[in-house]
Amino acid sequence: MVYFWTIIAYLMILIAVGAYRSKRVKTQDDFMVAGRNLSAKVLVGTLLATWIGSGSIIAGAGLAYDSGFPALWFNVGVWAAIIILYLIAGRVRRFAQYTVPDILEARYNATARILGTIVTVIAYTAIVSYQFRAGGMVLNLVTGISTDQGIIITALFVIGYTVLAGMISVAYTDVVNGIIMIIGLIVAFPFLLSSAGGWEGVISRLPETHFQPLGELSLLQAAGYALPTMLLLLGESGMYQRFFSAKDENTARRSVIGWIVGTIIIETLIVVLAVIGSSLFTDIDSEMVILQSVRYGLPVFIGCITLAAIVAVIVSTADSFLLVPSTNLIRDIYQRFINPDASQKQIILYSRIVVVGLGIIAFVQVRFFEKILEMAIYAYTIYGVGITPAVMAAFFWKRATSTGAVAAISSAVIITILWEILGQPFEIPTVYPALIMSLLLLIGVSLLTPKPPEEKWKQFS
Repeated sequence: MVYFWTIIAYLMILIAVGAYRSKRVKTQDDFMVAGRNLSAKVLVGTLLATWIGSGSIIAGAGLAYDSGFPALWFNVGVWAAIIILYLIAGRVRRFAQYTVPDILEARYNATARILGTIVTVIAYTAIVSYQFRAGGMVLNLVTGISTDQGIIITALFVIGYTVLAGMISVAYTDVVNGIIMIIGLIVAFPFLLSSAGGWEGVISRLPETHFQPLGELSLLQAAGYALPTMLLLLGESGMYQRFFSAKDENTARRSVIGWIVGTIIIETLIVVLAVIGSSLFTDIDSEMVILQSVRYGLPVFIGCITLAAIVAVIVSTADSFLLVPSTNLIRDIYQRFINPDASQKQIILYSRIVVVGLGIIAFVQVRFFEKILEMAIYAYTIYGVGITPAVMAAFFWKRATSTGAVAAISSAVIITILWEILGQPFEIPTVYPALIMSLLLLIGVSLLTPKPPEEKWKQFS
């Protein structure tokens, strides 16, 4: 039970921090973008803790259990995306809005804004959903309660915590979560490696393909894992929301440097731990490898620290991906089209109500997919192919038009859903047909329609 009480104690600390920070929430800026006052250190912590969630610790680790080091392809796209984001982080902060749909309307039109909001809600509630599942898996492992009961407990906590103080509480607790996560994973490494008998023991128990660049994956499959994560991150609303929260342009840019270094270290370490775990634990659910390794392969004290780290990143990712679509619905639909003169109190109240509603929608989606990896790839793809091409064009291609952007977003979402319903015909990953169509329409329709006026692209240059 020591694992259980460690997790409970940690969650209580988060609640206390959230309650304290909630007293500072007075305006829309406070709830949505932390008063636009975050330092580079805080931004690095919140960017790390938001991105490294159950998609890495459960889905990515599960892929490493099955495939070995070729699972790093799941992360390569992320590293490339962060490097690209360094080029635009300052311009995003200068724009000083709240959401990615803000960018879409300013660069294109109101239709692009609405479509961007719809895509964000679909993708982000799916991402929150598998954080709930991951939390249920952790609680099942350490307490013996059913995974379903654990999912309910996780959902209630995440929804309640996000409602408390929005971005202010999320950002600052993310720093603590990031520190605990790094310490827990680093400390776990030598203990697990020793339990496996060193690298010689790991290598002797696993097939050679686990240590090859592609292993048993084809190049098409490897890219099929890398592309969705890259595309998601390039357009990821939570990341843009954090850039909007920075003190200034220079702070936003500097935070990206720390983010790329931390992400490479942590994601690589997760894969390494999963590979070591796969040599120690056979005949388990592949997505449980990190949890099993922590629970049964480490001393109790180290295991408690690492499990607290895992819970920390699940909570951080869930509350961040829950906050973003609620911000979108209030900012991009209610405030933009229904009640432009809404008071600050109304915006904060309705934002909190929407958080609860979206949390319930995310909870319902838990039943739609059996594996977290499946949910992650679906969510990454529908958002990445739907939003990212139009967002990148906003910053890098003056010729992109509103008609081209709307056509690209619409077609990408439709093809993603249809390709998934059809079961990925010819075993072609969904990201390929959806991305190809999105790019073809964005470029082709833009070139066939009149050039956008200078004021549309000037503010993004």
